[in-house]
Amino acid sequence: MDRVQGISLFIRVVETGSFSKAAEDLGITQPTATKFVASMEKRLGVLLLHRSTRGVTTTEIGKLYYEKCKLIAREIEEADDLASLLQSKVRGKLTISSSVAFGRRVLMPTILEFMSHHPELEVNLNMDDRYINLIEQGVDLAIRMRRLPDSSLGSRMLGMNPWVLVATPDYLKKNPAPKNPSDIRKHQALIYTTVQGDHRWNFTNPNGKTEVVEVTGPFTSNNLSSILSAARTGMGLAVLPWYVAHQSVKDKVLKPIMEDWSLPTQEIHAVFSSPKHVPTKVSQCIDWLQTRFKGEWWKGVSGSKNE
Repeated sequence: MDRVQGISLFIRVVETGSFSKAAEDLGITQPTATKFVASMEKRLGVLLLHRSTRGVTTTEIGKLYYEKCKLIAREIEEADDLASLLQSKVRGKLTISSSVAFGRRVLMPTILEFMSHHPELEVNLNMDDRYINLIEQGVDLAIRMRRLPDSSLGSRMLGMNPWVLVATPDYLKKNPAPKNPSDIRKHQALIYTTVQGDHRWNFTNPNGKTEVVEVTGPFTSNNLSSILSAARTGMGLAVLPWYVAHQSVKDKVLKPIMEDWSLPTQEIHAVFSSPKHVPTKVSQCIDWLQTRFKGEWWKGVSGSKNE
């Protein structure tokens, strides 16, 4: 039993006038209570309590000690209440990490809306396509689109990120649309070099058959916006996340191809430093994000008319 618990025990002994009742209130045995108060008296070098067959009463010094203990207990209770209040509010600084394209197109408008409901929250949104170490970089929450390895980090699934094969109608007039993956070898490919196998595109048909095709083309980039821009100029076929391609498809600048063949879909995860102690600002933000990635969520993502 530590000194704070000992203070609580001493207060209960004085207020109940009984070691047994105080022990019962605190869920300990009477011998433990008796022994601990005796050790307090020994440490202080004074007698705090008179013991008799009729009960327990304070000595003069014990009464003064009791009053001080009550003040300390009240301060501790107020400190606990303050900590609980701060924990229950979405406030303070929240550092979020995301890839550039997802952060700009999807996360930023969603987080701004979340902030409008929590005016005491300050957000630092870092967008970087490189891997970020949450603990070293002081990141509270990272959005990652991949199957996560086992680790000490906490995580919650947000949704799925599907991809689509697209090209401009003008490009498809000059180059007949591929019907199956092997046809893609005849086309110019615009290659995103971070996911989807880079120069190897994977497709699965409705029967579950998977085909991998090697692609070549005039343009390669590790930036999704650059791949989108190249696709919009009619340079070739591009594999893009639906959240990147949707606005261009909606505007009929790009056209989906081989829709009966699916591309690998990424899992979207919210990752945080500890699964045991999750601040309210982090858990509430994750709860908010989970409501935003249901069904065909990418159809709610607005894109720039210039892309």
